[in-house]
Amino acid sequence: MGLMDGKVVLIFGLANKNSIAWGITKKLHEAGATIGLSYVGEIMEKRVMPLAQEINCDFVEPCDVTDDAQIDALFEKAAARFGKVDTLVHSVAFANREDLGGRFVDISRDGFKLALDISAYSLIALAKRAEPLMTDGGSIMSLTYYAAEKVMPKYHVMAVAKAALETITRYLANDLGPKGIRVNTISAGPIKTLAAAGVPGIRTMLKYSEQTAPLRRLVSQEDVGDTALYLASDLSRNVTGETLHVDAGYNILGLTATEEELANM
Repeated sequence: MGLMDGKVVLIFGLANKNSIAWGITKKLHEAGATIGLSYVGEIMEKRVMPLAQEINCDFVEPCDVTDDAQIDALFEKAAARFGKVDTLVHSVAFANREDLGGRFVDISRDGFKLALDISAYSLIALAKRAEPLMTDGGSIMSLTYYAAEKVMPKYHVMAVAKAALETITRYLANDLGPKGIRVNTISAGPIKTLAAAGVPGIRTMLKYSEQTAPLRRLVSQEDVGDTALYLASDLSRNVTGETLHVDAGYNILGLTATEEELANM
C-alpha cells in the first residue's frame, strides 16, 4: 500500500526532467497517486509529453495560468475525468530577466505585475478551482525560496513574488481550513533547474550554499519530492499555513562565511 493510493494529484509547472516539479511528480507517482499534468506552450509540451509517458500519465493539458478561461477548462476536464482532486501542486514562476539583475529600484512596473501574476496570484486562481473538487479535504502546496525572507543577490522581483506567495499560503490555509484543505509551501535550497538558469549568479549560489549550509550539501529534486509526499499524504494532516525549508539548514544561519573565510578575516 502506498501513501497516495487512490489519490488524484494535479501538478502545474512541470518543465523538464530537471525541474523540481518532476522530482515531486515521481515521488507522488511512486506512492500510488494518479497524476494529472499541465504545461504551457509548444516547447514545454515537447518536454513534458515524454515524462508523462514514463509514469503512464494520459491527462496532460495546456494551461496558461494568467488566463482564467484556460484554468476553468482544465479543471472542468479534471472534474469529468477524475471526479475529485486530492492534491494540487503549484510549481509556477516567471519573471523577465531584466527584472532579476541590475538594481532593485529599476524593476519595471510591467515586469512587477507579470511576475506577481504568474508566480503568486496564480496560486489563488488554482486553489479557487480546486476547492470544489476537494470534497474530502486535500492538500495544496507551492514552491518558494529563501529570498522571500532575506535579501539574496539579483533575485529582485522574484523575491517579492515569493514573499507574496508565502503570505497567500497563510491566508489560503485560514480560508480553506474549515473544509479540511491544507495549504503549505516548500522553501527549497538552490537546485540546478531550468528556472534557476535564468537567475544571474546561480552557479555561485550553488557553490556557496554547498560550502556553508550546516549539512554541507546541496538539495535535490528528490529531496523536495520527499517533503512534497509528506505534505500530500495524511502524515501532514495537522500541518497547514507553513513554509517548510528543505535547504540543508542554510536558512538558520546568521553568518554564511565558511570557517576558512572567518579564519582569514
